[in-house]
Amino acid sequence: MGIVMSNIFAIYRRELQSYFVSPLAYIIAGVFWLLSGLFLVSILIGPDGILPAVEALDAQKSRIPTPIPPIDVPYEFLRAFLDRLGWLLLFVLPILSMGLYAEERKRGTLELLATSPITNWAVAVGKLLGVVTFFTTMVVPILALEVILLTGANPPMSPVIPIVGHIGLILLAASILSLGMFISSLTDSTLLSAVLTFAVILLLLFFDLIAKSLGGPLGDTLGYLSLLKHYNNFIQGIFDTSSFILFGSYIILGVFLTAQSIDALRFQRQ
Repeated sequence: MGIVMSNIFAIYRRELQSYFVSPLAYIIAGVFWLLSGLFLVSILIGPDGILPAVEALDAQKSRIPTPIPPIDVPYEFLRAFLDRLGWLLLFVLPILSMGLYAEERKRGTLELLATSPITNWAVAVGKLLGVVTFFTTMVVPILALEVILLTGANPPMSPVIPIVGHIGLILLAASILSLGMFISSLTDSTLLSAVLTFAVILLLLFFDLIAKSLGGPLGDTLGYLSLLKHYNNFIQGIFDTSSFILFGSYIILGVFLTAQSIDALRFQRQ
């Protein structure tokens, strides 16, 4: 067990270091931060933002005698912002995952990994942990900005809601990256890997809409497989065990399929 853990850590450290010296990774992080900042500003003070809506509601209260329920600004902001970030992952994460194995194939080092004493499971887990860690570092500055905004809320917001929401964001990212890693192991083209990952994740996100149109047992099954449906549970502050299990299943599925893909390559070489 100790040897397996040391192998995973070695792959993890190698993968994480490769991101911090990659110009493409910094470009991806910069674009992610820029778009996240634009989303934040538009949600707060844009034409359809929360603060203008609150001002309009206050103006209506002075003219209408009927009580109008107040808007929970911190909750609505956090829910809308995490929802935008979830959609942003659809475009950012396929680019992060496209080189996990495709670059190894292109450089000819995948055969070395496939025939090395390190198990394919250890390689897949190490690579996935590396890219998830890098994505988490991308989220940290955004999280710090959210904390600054939410500390000014009166009454203060319960920390459980943002914690659960960001756990959902990381789980969604890990699920997408795990499936993207498997797709990357099938081709030596990083562009093709990114496009296929985008298509697969788009389908998984829209399973809920497809399920509603189908109805019946098949519709219920497809609805349960929807990444979007379960992510919405988290960003609403609902820690649903079934949603946690689903994300974990997608992560394990991606690792398993990746290990089988590399096993197939090892068999071909033998």
